[in-house]
Amino acid sequence: MNATITFSDLAVRRAVEAELAWTPDVSAPAIGVSVENGVVTLTGEVATLHERIAAVDAVQRVAGVRTVADELSLPSTAREPEGRRLAAAIDAILAWTSGVPHDGIHAQVDGHHVVLSGTVEWDAQRAAAKRAVERICGVRSVESRIELTRRPAADDIAEQIANGITRNAILDARRIEVTVDGDEVTLTGAVSSWTERRHATRIAWASPHVRMVHDLLRVEPEAIR
Repeated sequence: MNATITFSDLAVRRAVEAELAWTPDVSAPAIGVSVENGVVTLTGEVATLHERIAAVDAVQRVAGVRTVADELSLPSTAREPEGRRLAAAIDAILAWTSGVPHDGIHAQVDGHHVVLSGTVEWDAQRAAAKRAVERICGVRSVESRIELTRRPAADDIAEQIANGITRNAILDARRIEVTVDGDEVTLTGAVSSWTERRHATRIAWASPHVRMVHDLLRVEPEAIR
C-alpha cells in the first residue's frame, strides 16, 4: 500500500531555503523565509532587482508552494545611475539584446523606475525586453505597457492551444480549460505548480492569433503517492 506524502509548511520552508541556496543569482543567507498553508513570505534585503526576481522565481519552482508574498527590499545607494544616465543604459541594452525589436520599444524613466511602451509582434519579445531592463544596475522596478500588433483571426485557436498543452510533458491537459473570445484567451482550471502555470501561459502566448491571455489558473499542489 502506497503512503501519501503531503506538503507540510515545514517541508516547504526547508525546500525553499535549499532552492534559494542552490540558485547562483541569490544570496540566500540574506533572505528570510516563512510559510503558512503553502503561502511563502520572503523578507530581507537583496542587492538588485534581478536578484529579487531570481529569488521569487526560485521559490515558485518548489513543489508545494501555492503563493509567494515578496516583501524583499532593495538598498538605497547614491552611486546607482538614475534619470538620463539610466535612460542611456536602458536604450543601449535594448539595442544590443538579441530578440528585442529596439525600434518598437520606448522607455520612460522616473528616478529608478522604468515604464516600457510600444508595440512588438510577439509576447516573447515583450518579455525579453523587460528581463533585459530588469538586470540593469539602478533599476528598481519595471512596468511593461508594451502591446502586441493586431493578430489575424482564426477559428481553431482554442484547439491549437489545447493541443500544445497536451503535447507538453509536464502539464495535465485534463485539468486545464481553454476558452477564446476573438484574440483573447482565458485559461482556467488547476495546475500543480507555478512552473506548470508558466508553461501553460507560454503555450497560449505562442499562438500567432492571440493578443491577450487571461491566466486564471489555480496552483493546487498535489499529494505525492
